[in-house]
Amino acid sequence: MGCGRQESHSSSRPIASSKGCVCEVVRAILEIQNAAVQDECSSCTTNCFLEPLGGIVSPSRNSVDTRVFTLLNKDGSPFFATFSSSHDDSACVSIYFRVEDIFDGCCATLRVLIPKNDNDCTVDLLNNEGTAISFREVCSVTQFEASDSCVTVDLDCFCAVQCIDDVDLGICN
Repeated sequence: MGCGRQESHSSSRPIASSKGCVCEVVRAILEIQNAAVQDECSSCTTNCFLEPLGGIVSPSRNSVDTRVFTLLNKDGSPFFATFSSSHDDSACVSIYFRVEDIFDGCCATLRVLIPKNDNDCTVDLLNNEGTAISFREVCSVTQFEASDSCVTVDLDCFCAVQCIDDVDLGICN
């Protein structure tokens, strides 16, 4: 069985397509975000078809517009991208993303999210050598901020997606 492919012998769910599961999960995240942004920004907030964006945290938040997630490369390492912070001119690295769009099957535009700690300071995720992600630093991330940096990816190149949190990044504002 290839990375991200379903087999029918042990699953009661039908095989939806030949695309990988990462693509399907990120597509679902986009649909949930779009529904939340559309419905929370509109005057009809009692729409019965609202998705439960905010369900990852307990209790569920009233105003959320983003499902934060990470991706794992096929070798198991975290996928990362750089961003430029409006508060700091230096380039930084993040493993956290918000899906902005999906097109051409499984290509996606992802917004790079700025990892922050409890003190609202940007967390430097690189190890001391600057060559890999420091998992010790990942543990100190508790908040996120939208950056102006986006990356376009082929979702079929990843083997795992992990949802981290539902947050309000002020997308509706």
